[in-house]
Amino acid sequence: MQPPVVTKFGFRIRTRVGMVVDNLMIPGRDEIEARNKLRQIYRDCEILACVCVRGSVRTPVTSFEDVVSLITR
Repeated sequence: MQPPVVTKFGFRIRTRVGMVVDNLMIPGRDEIEARNKLRQIYRDCEILACVCVRGSVRTPVTSFEDVVSLITR
């Protein structure tokens, strides 16, 4: 059985007080679901742009030892 497909959508919005928020990532099965979730969080916001972010590769988590070795160089 396949897991449900969830896609992330990147939004650029203007809040009701006029602040612009860039790169706001909301997961959803489709754009309509993501917009509905966004409107629950940011009521009366104006959506300026929406981009579908699919198949992004996760970068491996950096270990503490790797960070220390970078600092001590």
